[in-house]
Amino acid sequence: QVQLVESGGVSVQAGGSLRLSCAVSGYTHSIRCMAWFRQPPGQEREGVPSIDNDGRISYVDSVECRLTISRYNAKNTMYLQMYRLKAEDTGVYYCAASLDVNRCSSAWKNWYWYSYRGQGTQVTVSS
Repeated sequence: QVQLVESGGVSVQAGGSLRLSCAVSGYTHSIRCMAWFRQPPGQEREGVPSIDNDGRISYVDSVECRLTISRYNAKNTMYLQMYRLKAEDTGVYYCAASLDVNRCSSAWKNWYWYSYRGQGTQVTVSS
């Protein structure tokens, strides 16, 4: 089993920066693909960036250059660094993990493809 716990969500002003963390425990060595998702109020959950074990990263076009995903294996932690925050970045941010690397590049935006998912952390950006 794998457990994921997100942290770092706070209320910030537009234009600011924020770093979210996803602590991973359990069978961490079996994880092959991880991603961050976010769910704005009243909207569908969407994949933001993903990262696989080889460090290959995929981003959704709308956030590229403002959000950076990284994974620090020694600390079993994944991060989402966010810059120049906008009001539309408001939402609950979740991390997710999969044991399947073969479909990471094609399935990473599918929330239900992941075997393990966190409970989320709230980010609120005020203008």
